[in-house]
Amino acid sequence: MSIWHPDDDGHADLSSHDTFTAGPPHNTFARLRRDDPLHWSDWSGGKGFWSVTRHADILDLNRQTDLLSSARGIRMEDQTYEEYLARRTFQETDPPEHSQTRIKVAKAFSKPVIAGFEGVIRDLCREILDDALAKGRFDATKDIARQLPMRMLGRIIGTPDADLPWLVEKGDALIANTDPDFTDHVLDRMKTDEYRLMPFNSPAGAELYDYAKRLMADKAARGDTDGVLHLILQPGPDGSVISETEFRNFFCLLVAAGNDTTRYSIAAGIHALMHQPGLLDDIRSGAVDETMADEIIRWATPTLYFRRTATRDFDMHGKTVRAGDKVLYWFASANRDEAAFDAPFRVNLGRTPNRHLSFGQGGPHVCLGMWLARLEVRVLFKELAARVQSIEPAGDAQFLRSNFIGGIKTLPVSVTLQ
Repeated sequence: MSIWHPDDDGHADLSSHDTFTAGPPHNTFARLRRDDPLHWSDWSGGKGFWSVTRHADILDLNRQTDLLSSARGIRMEDQTYEEYLARRTFQETDPPEHSQTRIKVAKAFSKPVIAGFEGVIRDLCREILDDALAKGRFDATKDIARQLPMRMLGRIIGTPDADLPWLVEKGDALIANTDPDFTDHVLDRMKTDEYRLMPFNSPAGAELYDYAKRLMADKAARGDTDGVLHLILQPGPDGSVISETEFRNFFCLLVAAGNDTTRYSIAAGIHALMHQPGLLDDIRSGAVDETMADEIIRWATPTLYFRRTATRDFDMHGKTVRAGDKVLYWFASANRDEAAFDAPFRVNLGRTPNRHLSFGQGGPHVCLGMWLARLEVRVLFKELAARVQSIEPAGDAQFLRSNFIGGIKTLPVSVTLQ
């Protein structure tokens, strides 16, 4: 059973963001994997959808981009074609278009380039932990998990440190746009037609884009051509250049997804340290240095699902998916699949092999920032384990109100130092 103990009778409404405020509904996912691995849900907020919950099925379908397309959106919500074109990032495209955009920035996120950041990340971790652990009792999401990816974001896109809290606040408003703690424009509670052509249907998209334009103008004035934002503006092999809308959406994606997913992986890992004795000793032993990041990220599964759209009819598990149907790959279920993982509801920091799907493995959309996420998680937990003897709950954890991004938004802890 999950340490999160969600209030879940096995028949949770996967379309409801409120379902996930106690964590993912793992009893429901377990039932679906066992009894109904291709499950149809009606939805009052739009067209219904199919849920794919088994690890093997998601891995297989994720390779078939000709059958299941990203080019209709990656979230449950319905969009007009006009809205799709206005909001899309390269996540919402299929090969070869996806590959042409991805290749422009892939080098900046490659394993060798990211490895060069290890010293910077370690220094940041030490500064963050110095500040947080001195308090004794604190919110681990706010004071640790939020801090590291936020500060690394500044290094990646070349923004002043003073701007980072504002950037992350706006990124939260985008990607957590169903949680009233992060936005005044809650997606499913109010009409947001005024912003329907903005990323994530949010006014924060417009504010972030204005910031990006000013940032690039300042960099151009200084002759600064370093960083991922400069790379994305360069012509592709065919001479094509990214449009203004595509640049806006890429910047918003970088700010939102590049920060939130690692934050919630770190928070989930700290939560696990409090509830599973021995994990701190495992980390201190040095025996799990090469495997622990992937296990923490499997455990967290910060992106709960990605949606695809069927391009033609196909049969699966005795059912027929029709062209145009929405199909959701529930990574949160796949990463707890007993057929793919031994004891999936325990954190095993030495787990190998670890074929988790948190990075969207198996298809062309594998996470661009996976090497950075792994490095940040590994270094942070090594530094944390070296400093603390124990971590205890100091209040109730609170989860995001979202069925798309899963994470602990508040994590009160108390620590005993070494």
